[in-house]
Amino acid sequence: MSLIHISAQSDAGPGERRKALELARTFLVEHGVTEDNLVRVDVPDRGASEMGDGGLRPELAEVVPMLQSQSLFGGVQGIKVVEAHLIRAAEGEVVAELLESADSDSVAVALVSFGSLPKALAKTVKARGETVSVGKIWERQAQKWLEEEIDRRGLKIGRDAVGALMQRFGGDTASLGQALDQLEGLTAKITPETILERFKNRPNEPIFHYTQALASGNVAEALRRLQDLLYYRHPLEILAALETEIRRRSYALVADSPEHLARMAGAKPTDGWVERTWRVRGRTDQHSMCRSLEALVKADRVFKTQPEDIHQVTAERLTVALCRWMGK
Repeated sequence: MSLIHISAQSDAGPGERRKALELARTFLVEHGVTEDNLVRVDVPDRGASEMGDGGLRPELAEVVPMLQSQSLFGGVQGIKVVEAHLIRAAEGEVVAELLESADSDSVAVALVSFGSLPKALAKTVKARGETVSVGKIWERQAQKWLEEEIDRRGLKIGRDAVGALMQRFGGDTASLGQALDQLEGLTAKITPETILERFKNRPNEPIFHYTQALASGNVAEALRRLQDLLYYRHPLEILAALETEIRRRSYALVADSPEHLARMAGAKPTDGWVERTWRVRGRTDQHSMCRSLEALVKADRVFKTQPEDIHQVTAERLTVALCRWMGK
């Protein structure tokens, strides 16, 4: 039958969620579903609704007549189930049974989940449908999407202004799209200053952007990334990531090969950080790693014993020092 499972990670951000929903919409349109014949079902959290008749909560019970009596509707009936990972095991068995007996020519179903489907439902999808995974949208992918979207909309936004948008929104393509909606109404030239003045948010991005800036010795970039991180995270989280980076680099100094490095760290040779750490091993030495570790210990003591108003300046000083020692 026309059945698809759009699977995203449980920690999917707005950009990944938007992409998952767009893939579901595209699938349904390609199978002849019109807006008039599309029903969206948002599965409630497991404790947010009581079980109704037939072993389904009221929100899910909507799919029963559509899967049993599709021929009563004109055209292809479309069903989009969002948050499908919240379907209970017993409900999954009921929905799976309905899907298996549904008329494959008159109904198209898209399941969008941010986690695993119930076992029975996952089995039906594997047997009768297809699964498409939505991976994490990294900053480089988001910038490519942004540039293509700017061209599609015919906006005149220069490279510097694109960089400012990425600085404000990171890999969040959903928010980037909303920002472009606002910029479309401007008649004046769109400059980096325009964007930085108009949008004040900070992207909640992975720490590795910060550690990469340290590795390249780019002080300005590392400090900017630090400010974004401190908006969402405690300094001790950042210290933990830095301690991991220093430990990996220390392993690399004594390892014979990337495979040896992975074994020492208890990782897989295919883990992305292994190759990256091995590639920069020539930039570091034992003395620099010792100084970096000493600086981390001092910063840790400050974060745990001193008032919060000096935490930021401590993190900034640590960042500048690590750019010198780790980014030679």
